[in-house]
Amino acid sequence: MAETANPAFPAGGVRDTLVAFKGVQKTYDGENLVVKHLDLDIQRGEFLTLLGPSGSGKTTCLMMLAGFEFPTGGEILLDGQLLNKVPPHKRNIGMVFQNYALFPHMTVGQNVAYPLQVRGMAASARAEKVKQALDMVQMGNFAERYPAQLSGGQQQRIALARALVFDPKLVLMDEPLGALDKQLREHMQLELKALHKRLGVTFVYVTHDQSEALTMSDRVAVFDQGIIQQLAVVDRLYEYPENQFVAGFIGDNNRFVGTLESVSGPLANVRLPDGSVLTGTNANAASVGQAAVACIRPERIRLVALDAAGSATPNALRVSVAGLIYFGDHVRVRCALAHQDDCFVKLTLGDPALSGLTEGTQVALELSPERLRIFV
Repeated sequence: MAETANPAFPAGGVRDTLVAFKGVQKTYDGENLVVKHLDLDIQRGEFLTLLGPSGSGKTTCLMMLAGFEFPTGGEILLDGQLLNKVPPHKRNIGMVFQNYALFPHMTVGQNVAYPLQVRGMAASARAEKVKQALDMVQMGNFAERYPAQLSGGQQQRIALARALVFDPKLVLMDEPLGALDKQLREHMQLELKALHKRLGVTFVYVTHDQSEALTMSDRVAVFDQGIIQQLAVVDRLYEYPENQFVAGFIGDNNRFVGTLESVSGPLANVRLPDGSVLTGTNANAASVGQAAVACIRPERIRLVALDAAGSATPNALRVSVAGLIYFGDHVRVRCALAHQDDCFVKLTLGDPALSGLTEGTQVALELSPERLRIFV
């Protein structure tokens, strides 16, 4: 997905920054920084996901933006206004939590109307806004029901309607789909993406689920140890990870450990313990002699038969099939090779390479240098 495909990334490269984190730090105990010098611009109208494992700093960043936490150092600006000491209710930001936080004693309509009521909007105007918000999330016929009478997916839609009803500049979502079952969660991902496209409101979404991030986002900021490891549009993040952490955290990944033998322009050669040499992209300027890891996605490997002499093709590894795992729409072939962890190849159903493939078969794995990324 090209950045120019979204209004947040207009043609010509001119961007409209809505939120700016400038040198933001956060510590809870005065010693350990959970967020370390964060610089991040969020563009108006984009769907940005903060992705990372537990304790990476992503939720702390969201809470600071919402106003539930305050930065230890640095500045957070919304439309040029400094937010550091502005309380949450004065930020005009919508918020959706994992537990939805709906008032059980209020009807759906009353829940959605609550942000308008506390802002002093007249009852007649509130009624029209509530109707519009409920219709927007396809819940217009549920205004008189109570939260306990709704499914998890319906409650999630009500929480979203409440976050949008007062026309906020920004909507923050803290793992709102985490409590839903897999099928409903995947359905709601598509609904959220479609709603964002229709409204053009800026969404900032926190999750540890990389499939959610790839499905919905325009850009993803991958967090680890209080630092953004990489910020990119989703296809670039997946195809061109900048370090080992991102390569391993986003999608499936095969790792081949060895020593960097030579460098030629953007390419490098890694010698594996069994003597095999692999050529790949030198992703982070590794130097000769360094311990290195060559990484590649399972679907980017080509599985081929050995030639008549039994040797492998160039930039390939000779392996033994250790098992075949059926996933419904594809098969994963588990392969064993000397001095390395088992690796996996993803083949679509009907791929000719599956014909006659059984456990114990000797095959070659072809690794394109453009797809193989070498890290230190």
